[in-house]
Amino acid sequence: MKVEDLNPGSRNVNLNVQVIEKGAPREVVSRKDGTTHRVSDVLVGDSTGCIILSVWNEDIEAVQEGTCYSIQNGYITVFKDSMRLSLGRLGHMEKISEEIEPNTGNNVSDKKVERRPRFGGQDRKYGGRDRSYGRRRY
Repeated sequence: MKVEDLNPGSRNVNLNVQVIEKGAPREVVSRKDGTTHRVSDVLVGDSTGCIILSVWNEDIEAVQEGTCYSIQNGYITVFKDSMRLSLGRLGHMEKISEEIEPNTGNNVSDKKVERRPRFGGQDRKYGGRDRSYGRRRY
């Protein structure tokens, strides 16, 4: 798979990329249990384009700029109308010796995308109808 082929519904993403730029880590608090985690946005790319990879906790120190990695079982999320590559619990990345020349001219994270609807295209909370946050439209 190549970066230019990614879309908001991409799952089981396997690709080889080079780290172009590593952002400073920031702390976020989990809404589920209130624990604090660290996250860093890392720009990675291949010959077809680049995308932001969200790297969490101990993986932040393991990622180095200019190094090439193989990403296995990643997936795409949409955050602030931007596609992000994530590893989640089941994905992983490992250093590879392959040389990759990233294409920074095609940043797929810069393209505005809409959040992919959950539950097979319908929002079950509202029975598949747009409720416009409770406001009636006349």
